[in-house]
Amino acid sequence: MTYKTPVATIFGGTGFVGRHTLKKLAGSEMVIRVATRSTANAARLRTGGVVGQVVPMLVDPYDDRLLAAAIDGADIVVNLVGTLTTGGFKRAHAELPGRIGAAAKRAGVQRVVHVSSIGADPNAASRYAASKGEGEVALRQAFADATILRPSVVFGPEDNFFNRFAMLASFVPMLPLIGGGKTRFQPVWVGDVAQSIANAVADDNTRGRTFELGGPSAHSFEELMQLMLKTIRREGMLLPIPFGIAALAAKWTGWLPGAPLSSDQVEQLRHDNVVQQGAATLKDLGIEATSLEQILPTYLNRYRKGGQFADIRDYSVR
Repeated sequence: MTYKTPVATIFGGTGFVGRHTLKKLAGSEMVIRVATRSTANAARLRTGGVVGQVVPMLVDPYDDRLLAAAIDGADIVVNLVGTLTTGGFKRAHAELPGRIGAAAKRAGVQRVVHVSSIGADPNAASRYAASKGEGEVALRQAFADATILRPSVVFGPEDNFFNRFAMLASFVPMLPLIGGGKTRFQPVWVGDVAQSIANAVADDNTRGRTFELGGPSAHSFEELMQLMLKTIRREGMLLPIPFGIAALAAKWTGWLPGAPLSSDQVEQLRHDNVVQQGAATLKDLGIEATSLEQILPTYLNRYRKGGQFADIRDYSVR
């Protein structure tokens, strides 16, 4: 019998979650194709595996011919493509998962794992959540056995959540609490998300199932900001802002490039982002969730006054 080395194609592999996922998958004996529109961004990922294991592929996922070529011959497909740009929701979130699923079905792919988001719902008022929900429906129609993972806010060294607010707290004396900061989140460590993808790929019992990924506990936005400030040892003021005022401000400034808040983000903040009761979770994937307190100091300490080595008082060599 001839043994064939499994081949995995990853879409979105150069992103925050993608880079950690690649490292987890590289621990198994498989060839990993990183489908990307910029092979320069993927080139540095080659060192994530043994020589020749990680193969960057120049692919525009919105081109059906190139999409099919990236998937042809693969046994596993992982989709991590996502965007925070409102104008990209339709293509990236709503349409692409179904197109990937259809191409995977035609190519005879064995396993498809798709990363969505907690709160994904085609009927959601938020365009982000609705597009994520539409993408899940399209994927299931094309590839019914796909495994869907819905993480809450993902945190880690390169995240766009705690890093963003810690940076702000380093320069401004006040941080806004939209809606009073009552919205609840269940942040999940990027390492746990990456491991959940690897475990889902390896476990046939995850076929056709949806898992919601959250950390060991839920926190209000205000509590998360307090924890962040404590970690970086700063005393920023937290200012509650009603949803109505935030929505009005976002309406007038949200269209600007780099705007701190969009109207859709205000809408998202009206709803908790936590694991639903009864949902399959990290534990069902064999993973014990990692706490915020364990990880945040490992990468936020650079925002402390004096930097990450602020506690060192004596630099002399003895």
